[in-house]
Amino acid sequence: MTRAVLVTGGNGQLGRELARHAWPDGWQAVALGRDALDLGDPAALAAAIAAGHDGRPWAAVINAAAYTAVDKAESDVVTAWTINALAPAALAAACAAAAIPLVQVSTDYVFAGDRQGAWQVDDPVGPLGVYGASKLGGELAVRTAGGRSAIVRTAWVVSAGGANFVRTMLRLAADRDQLRVVADQQGSPTSAADLAAALATIAMRLADDPHAPTGTFHFSNAGATDWAGFAREIFRQSATRGGPSAAVEGIATSDYPTPARRPANSLLSHDAIRTAYGIDPRPWDAALADILDELIGVPQ
Repeated sequence: MTRAVLVTGGNGQLGRELARHAWPDGWQAVALGRDALDLGDPAALAAAIAAGHDGRPWAAVINAAAYTAVDKAESDVVTAWTINALAPAALAAACAAAAIPLVQVSTDYVFAGDRQGAWQVDDPVGPLGVYGASKLGGELAVRTAGGRSAIVRTAWVVSAGGANFVRTMLRLAADRDQLRVVADQQGSPTSAADLAAALATIAMRLADDPHAPTGTFHFSNAGATDWAGFAREIFRQSATRGGPSAAVEGIATSDYPTPARRPANSLLSHDAIRTAYGIDPRPWDAALADILDELIGVPQ
């Protein structure tokens, strides 16, 4: 009999990748978008958890829903906190009551980004704005709910669908010969498909093994770059596929002011997820190649 994993945020790029992930036989993801599951309604969230699927309890829940408009969050504080903190609190409480494991997706923005080296899972947090603070609030809610959970922080998520940096660069390059891109923020791009695979692995393990590792983990693809370097690699690979390309001029963050401050260093250590779950992320440029294969086609 098939075991079902509830996925919130079904219309987002991560939710879509979880829905189309190649789950093993006997497993399925039920991805619900905001039209089917109102994250602003704690009672609705609790009811969805209690109802289960096809008469059976959920095997696990993956909360892939988030308010990710980083700049808009600075002025839309209530909505950001509702989606990123209060909704996880309601989900975590309902999951704990039903003894269902919860996988909560979080972000590099919980860190201040003010030092060199990859951030470890137990490093001090220090969000710079409303988005990061609200996501940290979600982490705290999940940790204190009393259920079994895994919090997975990620960064720079991209895919062939939805709004993200890869698609934006390709769109802009179709009309411009040169782009100015921030070059003093360091991080690791993350394929939404690779992240989905990692989350699925964790969720199934938590569902199957009452002693599976819980706590906080990091997942991104391997390797470091900056936004300008990321853009250059997008265009290099795009050109090999006959897609759009542009020259990239690296600029300072101060030359591109935004309402919300960004971490200067978003590198995430993979030590914890590698040790606990044997998940060893592949290089980000290899993951990018798969995305561009889908968007443009294989190299010519």
